[in-house]
Amino acid sequence: MTDTPQPSRYAPRSIRQRVMDFIHLEASGGIVLMFMALLALLANNSLMASGYTGILDTTVKVQFGDFIIQKPFLLWINDGLMAIFFFLVGLEVKREVLDGELSSLDKAALPIFAAVGGIAVPAMVYLGFNYSDPVTSQGWAIPAATDIAFALGILALLGPRVPASLKIFLLAVAIIDDLAAIIIIALFYTQDLSLVALGWAGVGTVGLILLNRFGVMRILPYALIGVFVWAAVLKSGVHATLAGVVTALAIPLARPDPETPSPLSRAEHGLHIWVAFLILPLFAFANAGVSLKGMSFADLLSPVPLGIALGLFIGKQIGVFSLCWIAVKAGWAKLPEGANWVQVYAVACLTGVGFTMSLFIGTLAFDDPQLLNGVRLGVLMGSIASGILGYMLLRVFCKSDATESETPVADPT
Repeated sequence: MTDTPQPSRYAPRSIRQRVMDFIHLEASGGIVLMFMALLALLANNSLMASGYTGILDTTVKVQFGDFIIQKPFLLWINDGLMAIFFFLVGLEVKREVLDGELSSLDKAALPIFAAVGGIAVPAMVYLGFNYSDPVTSQGWAIPAATDIAFALGILALLGPRVPASLKIFLLAVAIIDDLAAIIIIALFYTQDLSLVALGWAGVGTVGLILLNRFGVMRILPYALIGVFVWAAVLKSGVHATLAGVVTALAIPLARPDPETPSPLSRAEHGLHIWVAFLILPLFAFANAGVSLKGMSFADLLSPVPLGIALGLFIGKQIGVFSLCWIAVKAGWAKLPEGANWVQVYAVACLTGVGFTMSLFIGTLAFDDPQLLNGVRLGVLMGSIASGILGYMLLRVFCKSDATESETPVADPT
């Protein structure tokens, strides 16, 4: 009797298998973002520049009777698709606050202190270069944000050598950063308010609350009312992406029965791939295209890009690390389990990767194309420098757990 041949673990894998493996890599979202940012940079500095800007400037109109939304394609991405991104952020915030790493003061203390420092110090660094200009000073919040996909993607590239507690710490800091960015957008980047539109948004919000209170477990009713709230908020003067957060907070976290995932978990799981591999890459392609035409070295040292770059690279690491040190030494918080101060400093450097949210706030702060170009340049410089420094420090100062991978382990599937 001959044994049935077993497939070799080194056998060639199909293209579909390779694609699915890539999609499920933690680092893959960040890799796709980097590729799309580079593609945008190339597109806007080549013979395709006119086509690139022409597509983004193309007007798209949606009309229902007298109700009209007419915007360039760029703003449909920034106001429309990014509302879905903010919806996902809202789901993550709710889950972490109610049932995760932010669900108790003991767990949340260190990330909260880190996030406060990571918001305040970069803003002060930026204002140090722009305080005298009432226009450019409006961009103070640009270097205050952390990009979850990029930062966690860099950690994922280091594999098991990074303690899991550091990954959880970085995720918690980034989520608090995003929550703070949402509040900042609502308070400081709101245009002239329409009370009528805000009233309709309030009606929709009440509808979402009622769905939650009556225990509606299907996601579709929340989504339909969420679209209504988005349209009302868009017309109100408050940035439309905040409607995504409002809708997310109404999605139930409770499970209908122990065998069924909660509506929040289902929504989060279902949206993750779409956000990571479609929405954020489209946003990166539309907003990262720095035009280098006519640019000189002096332009790199102008107040906006320099303030953003140094805010992300210097301000973030100083703000996050110093507040962590104060909190731990004062006994208000504890270091992540199994981590040391050098590793915490390396993670503080990674918080300076501000790509998505920083670019987004930049589009709210400025209308001038030249200033927006400076924003893109500063965000790219600061994020790249922060990512490289954080990666190198973690690679040097985190012990490798390679001993676990020296013996081949059979695939359980």
